[in-house]
Amino acid sequence: MSALPILQCAIAAGAAWWVATVVIGHPTPFFAPIAAVVSLGLSLGARLRRSVELVAGVTIGIGVGDLIVSVIGSGAWQITLVVILAMSAAVLLNSGPIFSMQAGNSAVLVATLLPPGGAAGINRMVDALTGGLVGIAVVALIPTHPVGRARKYAANVLGTASEVMQLVADGLVANDDKPIEEALQKARATQASIDTLRTHLAGGREISRISPLYWNTRGRLERLTAAADPLDNALRNIRVLARRSLTLVRDDEILNPRLVDQVEKLSHALETLRQMALADPGQQPDQAEAARVLRSVASGLKPELVENAGLSATVVFAQIRSLTVDLLQVAGLKRISAIATLPPTVEKPAYRPEL
Repeated sequence: MSALPILQCAIAAGAAWWVATVVIGHPTPFFAPIAAVVSLGLSLGARLRRSVELVAGVTIGIGVGDLIVSVIGSGAWQITLVVILAMSAAVLLNSGPIFSMQAGNSAVLVATLLPPGGAAGINRMVDALTGGLVGIAVVALIPTHPVGRARKYAANVLGTASEVMQLVADGLVANDDKPIEEALQKARATQASIDTLRTHLAGGREISRISPLYWNTRGRLERLTAAADPLDNALRNIRVLARRSLTLVRDDEILNPRLVDQVEKLSHALETLRQMALADPGQQPDQAEAARVLRSVASGLKPELVENAGLSATVVFAQIRSLTVDLLQVAGLKRISAIATLPPTVEKPAYRPEL
């Protein structure tokens, strides 16, 4: 997973050194390759932002450092003051961590190694700009696939959700809390994958904007991005469903077997969504097929499943309905359309059912 980002950093570092020495003519542009590596890094998200923060931070640090040191000179307390002023200015202008770090680092260099008023500070700013621009060029010419990693993480999350729902169904059928406890542990461990998915989506959007090789992926990326929030909401609903199912079993509450069937059907529907996330354009299952499977689940979620039921069974029923709405949005439906697929639970529902 890290091989291509490492290669990008290495190529960018060498190219930045070459541009700074051969094209610009700086004898030892040590900060050009450093800037290229820092702006790219191994994280695929927000590389453009990192490049801008890096160059801006260097500029602020050198500007403040040069101004202060030329007046008060160099020394321990001068370094302390310069770093405070440079980093404070960076924080006030922007909350990005790279911005403030580079401002502090550059101010230290001015206060210790770079003579104030000379060309060294200007050269450092030019090197930072060179490294940042070369890094962006490398991302554009040797990009990671903007959709590939994001859809793999989405598929992993959906696969885990399918396993969780099957474990919950198994526990409800057997009236055994052990499978449901395992399901709850799996569900709670998914948030890191959701966060990583969002990082890859941010990186993918960046690549699709700056790399002509992948301009044609913007549509797929938009669909994946639109599914991120509903997918996050679905996992939260699954956690609540699993917790309440655990209470239901431990309280030995009576449960309609047809409600358990709906839990298992959702597990199968989640597997269809997982396959949809991995499918290439034109392959099956696509969003329409996934929505068809989920509509069949939604049509069975009628209030009669919890007639004379206890509190836990009613909560599980409500969570299944909410989860189905989330998953239909993952499959491409608007929220109102997703809600309308559910059988009504009141005489005058807010959204007219599509029955």
